[in-house]
Amino acid sequence: MKERVLITGASGFVGFHLIEEALANNLEVFAAVRKSSKIDHLKGLDIKYTYPDFTSLQALKDNINENKYDYIIHAAGVTKARSSKEYDDINAGYTYNLALAAVESNVSLKKFVLVGSLAAVGPLNTINGILTSATIPNPVTAYGRSKLLAEEKLKSLPALNYTILRPTGVYGPRDRDIFIFFKQVCNHLEPYIGNMEQNLSLIYVEDLAKAAIKALSKGDRKTYMLSDGNVYDRYALGNITKDVLNLKTLKFHLPVIFVKLIANISEKVCSLSNKASVLNVEKLNELMAVNWNCDISPAKADLEFSPLHDLRSGVTETLKWYKANKWL
Repeated sequence: MKERVLITGASGFVGFHLIEEALANNLEVFAAVRKSSKIDHLKGLDIKYTYPDFTSLQALKDNINENKYDYIIHAAGVTKARSSKEYDDINAGYTYNLALAAVESNVSLKKFVLVGSLAAVGPLNTINGILTSATIPNPVTAYGRSKLLAEEKLKSLPALNYTILRPTGVYGPRDRDIFIFFKQVCNHLEPYIGNMEQNLSLIYVEDLAKAAIKALSKGDRKTYMLSDGNVYDRYALGNITKDVLNLKTLKFHLPVIFVKLIANISEKVCSLSNKASVLNVEKLNELMAVNWNCDISPAKADLEFSPLHDLRSGVTETLKWYKANKWL
């Protein structure tokens, strides 16, 4: 009989790849989605749908008792919100509710894997150095603080066997965030915020998915940073994209004060319709951070994490998918 895994955030970018990797590892997949979620891209996959209410502890316990999951991979969350409270309620509150429901259910859950974020640690302020497990977290956004709070909530449950993953910037097929930059490059524009030196790290989504499945049986009650193991300057993504697509661009640097003004206006306009702004002033703290280089050696040792893609091979595969599916 196949072991069962609940994957939350299943309709999202990362969730799709988690499902594919779980199926490839012969797991029975329960995809947690909202009734309003777009799931056309999941049709044809051998999965079962479930609709958990993350605001209700009892409803979550009932869901877990009914479906008898062996594992949970929690990838649901928000990357934009209208307030710090909304970030905390969803990213930390829902995580805690699901984990507590698992502990209080009649099911002996083998592992709870949280797909967190390197934003929970925050960047280094100097170009030299590397984020490690010994780095004291100092998130620079409400999003990052909510992801750190989610980690703390898990650690407060001594009966829960968990693994926390902190991936850096994730890209790959179906991503809509870094895709914005790819689209600009295809339009022969290459914009940057400010003119500072930066060390960036990235991870191809399939490598993240493989790490999450590995974590189902390894790394008990531990936390791991994930990247492709390399560090890149701020122009690497643009240079590789231009090279792969054989394009030339107009490279330009937007003044920080101008971008902050645009972000401020975006926030105010979105607030009028009670929506969260994609670009906000606080988000610039992450976009302009000096150093996101991180140490993945613990993940390599404990999870047998071995990234198959560096930035060039990952971008090549990503652009190939975007073109095949007419995103570019």
